[in-house]
Amino acid sequence: MILKLDDNILQEACNWLSKRDEHLAMVVDRHGPPPLWARPPGFSTLVHIILEQQVSLASANAAFLKLRNTLGEVTPKGLLSLDEEQLRSLGFSRQKTRYTTALAEAVLNGSFRFDVLESLSDDAVRKSMTVLPGIGIWTADIYLSECLLRPDILPRGDIAMQEAFRELKGLAKRPVHDDLEAQTQHWRPWRSVGSRLLWHHYLCERGRKNTIGV
Repeated sequence: MILKLDDNILQEACNWLSKRDEHLAMVVDRHGPPPLWARPPGFSTLVHIILEQQVSLASANAAFLKLRNTLGEVTPKGLLSLDEEQLRSLGFSRQKTRYTTALAEAVLNGSFRFDVLESLSDDAVRKSMTVLPGIGIWTADIYLSECLLRPDILPRGDIAMQEAFRELKGLAKRPVHDDLEAQTQHWRPWRSVGSRLLWHHYLCERGRKNTIGV
């Protein structure tokens, strides 16, 4: 059985991490435990995560809310009913129009199935997702962490997470992912919770608490 995070496990993991990393303990002491930040698995959420690639959360949320207001329910058929000009008017870039359209087509033709991801290992989920255009390791890792609620995910290339780590550890510059991996081995098997603590620090220190995945 594959372990999934829930509120109770999140609290236990925060306590465990706080005993092993004084900087994570500081985050909990100052801001409390992070939200679970659980998102429903499926097409709509993955479209939202694609919109979050390399832009601010506010910009991605605005585009997604416009899409949802236009379609009501964000489904593959609904998204494909909109042409490129309509999607661009909602805030989709040309690339993200192509990525989300390709995802919708893959879901409808059966070449990509969300239901099978639940039973796959973390690496197998990444392999299944990254064959789709525009879905890289970061997108797959966010889906693993927030939708499938896997407990030991350190999203590759997450700038907010890297910056929070730099601030907490007093580093001169943001660590590259390989360095971050090396410096968080003592967080295992709860790196998804360590990641949430980093996001929690980043957002709270900037007065934007709980704004992920709005």
